[in-house]
Amino acid sequence: MQILPAIDLRGGQCVRLRQGDYAQETVFGNAPVEMAQRWENEGAERLHLVDLDGAKAGRPVNHEVVRRIVQAVKIPCQMGGGIRDEESIRLMLDDVGVDRVIVGTQALKQPEWFRAMTLAFFDRVALGLDARNGQVATEGWLDVSKTSALDLARQYVGLPLAAVIYTNIANDGMMQGVDPDTMADLERLADMGLPVIASGGVTTLDDIHRLTAIHRRQPKLVGAIVGRAIYEGTIRVADAVEASR
Repeated sequence: MQILPAIDLRGGQCVRLRQGDYAQETVFGNAPVEMAQRWENEGAERLHLVDLDGAKAGRPVNHEVVRRIVQAVKIPCQMGGGIRDEESIRLMLDDVGVDRVIVGTQALKQPEWFRAMTLAFFDRVALGLDARNGQVATEGWLDVSKTSALDLARQYVGLPLAAVIYTNIANDGMMQGVDPDTMADLERLADMGLPVIASGGVTTLDDIHRLTAIHRRQPKLVGAIVGRAIYEGTIRVADAVEASR
């Protein structure tokens, strides 16, 4: 199970939000490239980059910062936030050089387009499944739909998805651990045959151990994103990588 340190970008800085709330922002550094190199040096096998400005704007905004990160590290980077048309996908994959892009809003609003993109960019488009109370949230988590996250995922079973990144927004950035219901949802998604990455709420090594236990039962749980915990020091990336193995 891969450990993916998160680097959330806003105004070119490395920040973290609580529950996706832009008004609850903590700045953790103004040198995201150095942060990326630090996590690589600690043993991370992939980085999870989020363009928070892009998620609001509906198009990539911090792509030049992402480009510098991609050029500075040897490990692959996945990136989400504002990926809502084919032009943005091509920009990030072909020009900026990320390994995969994450699409959330358009997967809900334009399912046929999303299917076409997963086939056009085989194994390089991931589904961003962000849920509040089990319902899909879009537009940088500013809107909550009436669609169940699990029902949306079911529509895309069998497509060449790079991954499904499942985030329970209620847990994200709250440093309260991953709750049992989210653990159950992760396993349900993996049971569908989808390659699932857990996101939101990973706070201590206990969370990593519990996710790894699911991975042993269901290898389709392929990764865990760690964010605020590595910035506040409740998890060391090297320890998380070791625990996941």
